[in-house]
Amino acid sequence: MAGIDDVARRAGVSTATVSRALSGRGPVSTATRDRVLAAAEELGYVVSAAASSLATGRARAVGVVVPFLDRWFFSTVLAGISDALVREGYDITLYSVSADPAERRRVFEDHLRRRRIDAVVTIAIEMDAAESALLRSLGVPVVSIGGPNPLLTTLTVDDRAVGRLATEHLIALGHRRVTHIGADTTTNAASSVPALRRLGFAETMDAIGADAVFEPADFTIEGGSAAATRTLTGDVPPTAIFAASDEMAIGAILAARELGLRIPADVSIIGVDGHELGRWFGLTTVDQFARGQGERAAEAALAELDGADPAPGLGTLPFELVDRGSTGPVDVSRR
Repeated sequence: MAGIDDVARRAGVSTATVSRALSGRGPVSTATRDRVLAAAEELGYVVSAAASSLATGRARAVGVVVPFLDRWFFSTVLAGISDALVREGYDITLYSVSADPAERRRVFEDHLRRRRIDAVVTIAIEMDAAESALLRSLGVPVVSIGGPNPLLTTLTVDDRAVGRLATEHLIALGHRRVTHIGADTTTNAASSVPALRRLGFAETMDAIGADAVFEPADFTIEGGSAAATRTLTGDVPPTAIFAASDEMAIGAILAARELGLRIPADVSIIGVDGHELGRWFGLTTVDQFARGQGERAAEAALAELDGADPAPGLGTLPFELVDRGSTGPVDVSRR
């Protein structure tokens, strides 16, 4: 197995220069770094994690806390985090938490402290003040996607504005009978992503004097399909559906097709996320660039490791309406 001395001889530099070039820390010219990287690749040299940790004081690992592993948004954000960390030679230590208080205590009070990690990124975790304080007490950079959380560096989409944008799009097409498919209004904190999207919808409908109709569903294709079936077979079916996620919107499209409805001639459907399946279904959506969220969060954590000041509070992430044809003008006879 090749060692750092072999890389130094192949590149014609000192071992200290090899160390700086491979760690990305310290002054090294671009030409020298390229030469070192080429030599390391030719020789199959891999930096020892243990040696790197001793030399830099870092474990070269970032803890990522996530509530779900089997949903598109979370797995896509996680892929973005991985992209950014791998580029800088960091590994991911993954922690999955549910709403169970005992499990959350084990993660926040025990698991995160037991493993050597240089920073923590949380993905859409609703944390109380005690849990936020436990993360801060780790003494490492903590970046939260979602929130906002005034105690942590937070990157978030303005989900209230997302709800308004999707609803305004439908209203501009003439729709007044719109149903919002999302999480149950009785089970979500007012600051949660589903609640904020629902609030943006309700405010926008109220502004034009139209009823804000809700249909509860979980954030899955099956849940969206069931909710859409209920609302589309009701006494006064909507002319448009705004689903709080693309997976639910895809379920709504499937349900509408099974009922023999044309999209968008009979019912318009819009979602939120930018799901990769959306283009295959011709789904109009508010894209929130999930993979980019993960990259930005990882970059923010690494920047703090390199001396950048923490930024408690809110950092706004981009979103954009993408019209793929699943929404269209309302039939005036059905308004």
